Amino acid sequence: MAQSGRSVASAPDRSTLRVGVLGSGTVGTQVIRLLLEQADDFAARSGARLEITGVAVRNVDAPRDESVPRELLTDDAEAVATSNDVVIELIGGIEPARSLILAAFASGASVITGNKALIAAHGPELYAAAAAARTDFYYEAAVAGAIPVIYALRESMAGDRVTSVLGIVNGTTNYILDEMSTKGLSFDAALAAAQELGYAEADPTADVDGLDAAAKAAIIASLAFHTRVGIDDVEVEGIRSITADDIREAHASGCEIKLLAIAQRFSAEHGDDVDGISVRVHPALVPSDHPLASVHGGFNAVLVDAEAAGRLMFYGQGAGGAPTASAVLSDVVAAAAHRVNGGQAPRESSYAELPILSPEQALTRYQIQLRVADAPGSLAAVAQVFGDHEVSINSVRQASYVDVGDELALVTIVTHTAPVAGLEAAVDALRAQERVAEVVSTRRVEGL
Repeated sequence: MAQSGRSVASAPDRSTLRVGVLGSGTVGTQVIRLLLEQADDFAARSGARLEITGVAVRNVDAPRDESVPRELLTDDAEAVATSNDVVIELIGGIEPARSLILAAFASGASVITGNKALIAAHGPELYAAAAAARTDFYYEAAVAGAIPVIYALRESMAGDRVTSVLGIVNGTTNYILDEMSTKGLSFDAALAAAQELGYAEADPTADVDGLDAAAKAAIIASLAFHTRVGIDDVEVEGIRSITADDIREAHASGCEIKLLAIAQRFSAEHGDDVDGISVRVHPALVPSDHPLASVHGGFNAVLVDAEAAGRLMFYGQGAGGAPTASAVLSDVVAAAAHRVNGGQAPRESSYAELPILSPEQALTRYQIQLRVADAPGSLAAVAQVFGDHEVSINSVRQASYVDVGDELALVTIVTHTAPVAGLEAAVDALRAQERVAEVVSTRRVEGL
């Protein structure tokens, strides 16, 4: 049972800090194990002994890893949330995590979480509660596991102007697409392999439909552009529609297909046609010489472009108990050190209040595959459609690996950057063009 105690503000003895853990799943178990096994190291780094006083779980009697002492287990999550100096929330989901975190802030506790869904949905409320309590709120583990993306955007890049963040932030989908690319598996076969290895849940919806990546994209954009971005502001497309033909066509174009989280800032003063930020998650073709094309398996990678720093790349384990626990514990050390030595975590920075562009305003490139009449004038007719919609063509390639008969040609066109509205209008017009037998596929292209 978690111990009750005085509020942190009135406690003069900082030689020991009480730590409560909400949840003891894969990540929670690793956090607890490392805190206990490396207690002396954590004391030296933070300036205080970190004493776990309680671990809140739904079922105290359920079988658990032996690294979690049973005497620490309790089903009284409220007591754990309100009677400690540092509270680590690893339950996941919206409720009861939200209520418990708010209760922890009200009690004066510093809070560490890896709950991206909660932050994407209720971030401003949590930031405000932490500020009102004058305590810390850390969430490095919410995005990209062990990779310090949150720290980089919230602190390291605070003196720069970020222009874009482009990343692979979901290891499950990257593993599936990598299996399709390297082994020629279908989506269903690759998903089954991911589930067998534990990369994908029995219900993979959050991963393969892009929802997990969308929550992370909202957090990334909020930090990068000092603007409140919620999950409802993120355009989302998953990977269920990716086929073996898409992978083959990507390879023929010298590309790989990756599920990308993209946050971009556009400004008329820098030559863009629009002002605001675009936040989206979707599969995209990435040139094979692009850094993200070589990210394999369950790994994550994030590219940050900024005006002064230029391009920065972060790469590493994006999921798993131990890697994610590493991110959680870095936050624990920071929060504990602040309670010992003074100081606070950065507060929410949303001063910019940049407009969030609609999906139709986003700027991107399309790769469009067409079956067209194999006759003189067909390409000119297709080019005219693009010109009518103010979309410039970057390249045209005729595929020779598919037999479409003597009367048709399979043509792949890559555009220059244009607004999605214009690109979609051009695609619709191509479907109506008499020389176009079929629009086979449209895929976005990033990284050119």
